[in-house]
Amino acid sequence: MNKAIFVDKDGTLIVDIPYNTDPSLIQFQEGALKSLKILQDRGYLIIIVSNQSGLSKGYFKEEDLECVKNAIEQRLLNANVKLSGFYFCPHHPEGTILRYAQRCDCRKPLPGMLLKAAQDFDIDLTRSWMIGNTVTDIEAGKRAGCFTILINNQGNLKISDRSKAPTLVAQSIGDIGSFILKDTRVS
Repeated sequence: MNKAIFVDKDGTLIVDIPYNTDPSLIQFQEGALKSLKILQDRGYLIIIVSNQSGLSKGYFKEEDLECVKNAIEQRLLNANVKLSGFYFCPHHPEGTILRYAQRCDCRKPLPGMLLKAAQDFDIDLTRSWMIGNTVTDIEAGKRAGCFTILINNQGNLKISDRSKAPTLVAQSIGDIGSFILKDTRVS
């Protein structure tokens, strides 16, 4: 079975520009490419899992998101990192686009995207990590059975509910490679 790094897109992997679909504005977080390369070299698949409520709200179309995905994938390839999967949830119960305006099992904090990727790529979730910058990212990872890292890049996120606490906390995605490789719970 494979192991994976599941990474949130906006605010974790790339700088968050709300509802951005312009590939020229994509900027990777400092250290992201280096960390993902280190982890890929250690046998982890790299998979993006992202809530994309802008689809349900009519802010952009799937073709626009596909352009963003392609740009991210190309930039990763330029850094010798292969993107194994890109999963997104287009749903939001308050959306204005009828086919996306619904509750689902893929919108984080539910684990649907991670479970689907695990099925598609034969991933052992107990040897995998979910990396994100919100409590919903961490909760999705925990529900899927993964270890989790909260990227506290704003320095002010507090988690009062211990059941939602991440495995580790990092100040940037640039730290995750060394954090994961030092962790003895996963080989």
